[in-house]
Amino acid sequence: MPVDATLPYDPSNVFARILRDEIPSRRVYEDEWAVALHDIAPAAPVHVLVIPRGAYVSWDDFSARASTDEIAGFVRAVGQVARSLGLVAPGYRLLANTGHHGGQEVPHLHVHLFGGQPLGAMLAR
Repeated sequence: MPVDATLPYDPSNVFARILRDEIPSRRVYEDEWAVALHDIAPAAPVHVLVIPRGAYVSWDDFSARASTDEIAGFVRAVGQVARSLGLVAPGYRLLANTGHHGGQEVPHLHVHLFGGQPLGAMLAR
């Protein structure tokens, strides 16, 4: 079900619960700014979600309210995950869905990192 990205942060969302270790996850990376974990329904051979530790609903919310350190730390974490998974040379895709039209399903900012095969066109035509 798509998320209204303009609503306040909901601390009961699945990613908030993962960050609190209430729900298990297959983590591939974590630092003070972000956690990366395997998607439970992968859409590519490599499909990892990178989530900031802070309480942000969407990319819009994050870009408006996060500190400079949080933004830099999160962006660097995404890059570190891509490098650690060996995705830089063959290439990869980043995707951050925001709101209804963007197809956002969880009200916590997360970036999908896809790779491991040619991914084709960005959007179905």
